[in-house]
Amino acid sequence: MTQRKVTTIPATIQKYTAAPIAGGEKRKVAGYARVSTDHEDQATSYEAQVDYYTRYIKEHDNWEFAGIYTDEGISATNTKRREGFKNMVADALAGKIDLIVTKSVSRFARNTVDSLSTIRKLKDNGTEVYFEKENIWTMDAKGELLITIMSSLAQEESRSISENVTWGQRKRFADGKASVAYGRFLGYDRGPNGGFVVNEEQAKTVRLIYALFLEGLTCHSIAEELTNRKLPTPGGQETWNQSTVKSILTNEKYKGDALLQKSFMVDFLQKKMKKNEGEVPQYYVEGDHEAIIEPEVFDFVQTEMERRYTGRGRYSGVSIFSSKIKCGECGGWYGAKVWHSNDKYRRVIYQCNRKYKGEKKCGTPHITEDEAKAVFVRAVNKLLAGKDELISNVRLMIMVLSGNDELEKKRAELQEELEVIVELTNRCVAENARVALDQDEYTKRYNGLVERYETTKAEYDAVEKAIADRAARKKELERFARIIDRQQPLEEFDENIWASLVDFITVYSADDIRVTFRDGTEIKA
Repeated sequence: MTQRKVTTIPATIQKYTAAPIAGGEKRKVAGYARVSTDHEDQATSYEAQVDYYTRYIKEHDNWEFAGIYTDEGISATNTKRREGFKNMVADALAGKIDLIVTKSVSRFARNTVDSLSTIRKLKDNGTEVYFEKENIWTMDAKGELLITIMSSLAQEESRSISENVTWGQRKRFADGKASVAYGRFLGYDRGPNGGFVVNEEQAKTVRLIYALFLEGLTCHSIAEELTNRKLPTPGGQETWNQSTVKSILTNEKYKGDALLQKSFMVDFLQKKMKKNEGEVPQYYVEGDHEAIIEPEVFDFVQTEMERRYTGRGRYSGVSIFSSKIKCGECGGWYGAKVWHSNDKYRRVIYQCNRKYKGEKKCGTPHITEDEAKAVFVRAVNKLLAGKDELISNVRLMIMVLSGNDELEKKRAELQEELEVIVELTNRCVAENARVALDQDEYTKRYNGLVERYETTKAEYDAVEKAIADRAARKKELERFARIIDRQQPLEEFDENIWASLVDFITVYSADDIRVTFRDGTEIKA
């Protein structure tokens, strides 16, 4: 028998690191440190990581210090906003780093996909990562499997933390605790207990926005006016845009209430937020804090905004008379026209927009701004002459609008039916997953339930809208009655009273101009 001969082949590379044992060239080593919050106690951890890895790298004779890359106060669930991390990866790919040393997998990334894709990219480039806590070297054969497992665990930890934070937020919402990003919210500062405290200087701008809207200006025109007046935006900028104005006009916090959970996070990894359209509960807190805008004024603005943008034709906010003067012949709106624009006889008149269009031209006369103002003053004073009877009639209308019992009952019945249909649909799907059903029969049954749901939902939405319309009309009439009750006869035109009381003016002829008020009363003036 031939005697066995065993020859030892000595190791030529470092254990784990894959670096040549006899290699004379030093490895360029960088450290990566990150903490995920800006809290003071985390700042200590951050500084400790930086100090530790600086000394740790410099203590190795065969390592060349390539710097410390850091991210402070940044979450690791994705790499989009981690500038230090991205700079480190870029430098590694450029050949400036051979080895990256970091505390743990969770410090590197809590997203499995980001973690593995980055490590593979670095590995293909010849750059290794060492995770000290788990003792993982990415060039090691076991490295990728261990990293996959550890990253998944870290991702689940991040999910758990996100869910806990979300639960805490929703618990605060359920308790009626409201908060905003005060640094970008016009009109309020954070109070000593975290509540809303009116910032009087900023509140002037908020009140101006509402006043301009009630004078007839559009959101776009208001934005231009605020920019011209050099008033700062909620973010401290100089230029306003119409979306910012609209958000201020529709935010219930300005009337002292708070709607909580308007949006929610749908992806904890990407921090993606979505407008809440019924997916999660909302909470409405009335009288949460001091109002900047009177509740009835706020409610009136919402009604007026809906009227402007859902009514017939496109609303024009050129002046307080825009979309307020109607043609008695064709029913269309009067538009502003400038006569003698370049001489001393310049004046603005309003005439039917269809006066010179089509085969049949409207014969209604034009009306000047001064004439419209005079008509309004006469009509208001006629209205106020029968104030007591008017208020009595309006209150009777309010009582009628308060009687929503039938609609409420119908809504409850439809809600119950929707819940039954949803339950039947869930059972249908579950049964198909559990038992081998005829798929044609299943599809027919499923589609029938879906069609039934959509029909019932459309009916439910119509009832819901009817209830909301009645509530809005009731509030409008209540405000109308309050204004009429305290209003004295006018001696001259008042823009605020015009905006509050008048629905529109109808021009039939030079001698027949009628004012329709918000309660439906029409007066020939």
